[in-house]
Amino acid sequence: MDQPGVILWLAALVFFLILEGATAQLVSIWFVIGAAAALVVSLLHGQMWLQIAVFAVVSAAALILTRPIIRRLTKGRVRPTNADRILGTECLVTEAIDNLAGTGAVSAGGKIWTARSADGSGIPAGTLVTVQSIEGVKAIVSASAESKEVSE
Repeated sequence: MDQPGVILWLAALVFFLILEGATAQLVSIWFVIGAAAALVVSLLHGQMWLQIAVFAVVSAAALILTRPIIRRLTKGRVRPTNADRILGTECLVTEAIDNLAGTGAVSAGGKIWTARSADGSGIPAGTLVTVQSIEGVKAIVSASAESKEVSE
């Protein structure tokens, strides 16, 4: 172990392992593999340029070959909630919607939701609207195609 390359690649291997262990995601596993390959070349008395080339090529190959698998395994899955049931449904404005004043409510799915207009326009109480999206606890709505006021 008198070669400086052995110490260098061993230190790199330990560094990348510690870095990988300290993070919640896979960020340096590819460099661990590359450093291990370069360490093997160093132990076989390969020249430094060859060790560096092996590190770079093996790290890149590990990244290219494993990234799609890792991405599929760590991909966040969207979990639908009960709130998603009101998306696209028609509901009744129970409190006039005014985005600037920060007021407005709709009755959707049997519950009262804080509401905001999708296009920023005011919508009077008693109007039928369609839920476009949900942002936090607010229903983002737009006037229905046959936007009409319902008598109370």
